[in-house]
Amino acid sequence: METKLKGTALVVGASGVIGKKLIEFLLDNGAWNVIGLSRKGGEGGGRLKNLAIDLLDREDTEEKLRNCNLVTHIFYAAYQDRPSWEALVQPNLDMLINLMDAVEPVATNLQHVSLMQGYKVYGAHLGPFKTPAKEEDAGFMPPEFNLSQQYFLEERQRGKNWTWSAIRPSVVGGASLGNPMNLALLIAIYASISKELKLPLRFPGKPGAYHSLMEMTDAGLLAKATVWAATEPANANQAFNIANGDLFRWKDLWPKIAQYFEMPVGSPLHLPLQTVMRDKGSLWEKMQSNYNLPRLKYDQLSNWAFGDFVFSWDYDFFADSSKSRRSGFHEYVDTEKMFLKLFDEFRAQGIIPTYS
Repeated sequence: METKLKGTALVVGASGVIGKKLIEFLLDNGAWNVIGLSRKGGEGGGRLKNLAIDLLDREDTEEKLRNCNLVTHIFYAAYQDRPSWEALVQPNLDMLINLMDAVEPVATNLQHVSLMQGYKVYGAHLGPFKTPAKEEDAGFMPPEFNLSQQYFLEERQRGKNWTWSAIRPSVVGGASLGNPMNLALLIAIYASISKELKLPLRFPGKPGAYHSLMEMTDAGLLAKATVWAATEPANANQAFNIANGDLFRWKDLWPKIAQYFEMPVGSPLHLPLQTVMRDKGSLWEKMQSNYNLPRLKYDQLSNWAFGDFVFSWDYDFFADSSKSRRSGFHEYVDTEKMFLKLFDEFRAQGIIPTYS
């Protein structure tokens, strides 16, 4: 029996951990045609079409999206990095504006725009914040690009037939490559290099971060929740926190990660990864030869600054995700099992060594 088509999804940020898993979920569902947008593009086929596009180039955006008249749902997960919180606002807002200006006039059956955010909307990146954070919590003094994007969508939607949703995950765990802001892969590479150097596995973050409460969001869980929020009419024009459903402390999880890699656990030591891992590229190349790993560039696999950022949170970092459960989304993921499953996938892909 043929699956009834639900619509055409435009996934913006298709090469990232979130975007790749979302495309995979939509295609596996069998009810969607998918257009993936990224700066590099990619191979398509079947119900997937990939486009290379620079959303900061307004003319390029309008030209390449002028035939997207069948788009019914936009899933926006694009991001441009900048050196300061203030500098992040304008390019990330401009990309969303340029996209909407190009797609909305031609996509006459547009039904929903999903905006991927995160706990930055609660000020989680700035220091200790109210936990558990709730969707209705008061905002804070700008600049903050996630909120600027949401305010733009709220204003843009007034009087329109389409609706919006804002999805707020914690740190996302996924197996997809191509985005160096992948914490699970970063840990796997850090552990593999530590093992190669015959070192114990030391937690490299701030001492307080080892003991603080933390949560994660599995990329597969996030994909399901994002599509759920976009397709249930009762969810229109709302924000949802999405997390695995459990809390952990690195002090409890770190020994289990070390056990997976068959390593002793060292005492935590605050190591700036941007510094101590900078010179390990040549070692990684030797490991690629010794263990027959794919020749992926070391600096494209992990963003050590991102690791320093996450491991610096010496305060509780979690939100209240009960709103999504009350609204009908009941999926959850065990975070420990998520990490171990991702490490298995990295080994299966040949990204990290499999030791005999």
